[in-house]
Amino acid sequence: MIEISDAAVAQIKEMLSQQETPNMFLRLGVQPGGCSGFSYGMGFDDVESEEDVYLEVADLKVVVDKESLKYLNGLEIDYEASGMSGGFSIHNPNAVATCGCGSSFRTKDDAGQPAEAGEC
Repeated sequence: MIEISDAAVAQIKEMLSQQETPNMFLRLGVQPGGCSGFSYGMGFDDVESEEDVYLEVADLKVVVDKESLKYLNGLEIDYEASGMSGGFSIHNPNAVATCGCGSSFRTKDDAGQPAEAGEC
């Protein structure tokens, strides 16, 4: 299950309304890399594949590839619009370590593996 706060849903819907391509949805995923092991991916898309799982979260279409889903179960996304430091924040209960900027993480299962070279 993925949770998205009301503030984040409102911001995502506002951003989606500004897209020129119809039928866009929120795509979430993870990729190897970053200073802690995995990096989050969050953006808009309009193409699904057989490797995707469709979720309805707070009346918002969210698509996650099957491989990423195991790392994102229980994920919480929030949004705060406050000055220059505002924006989306992610809380992942699967993460046992995160980098200082919060854009990459490591899970218990991959804690013994070296992180790939990358930047926060």
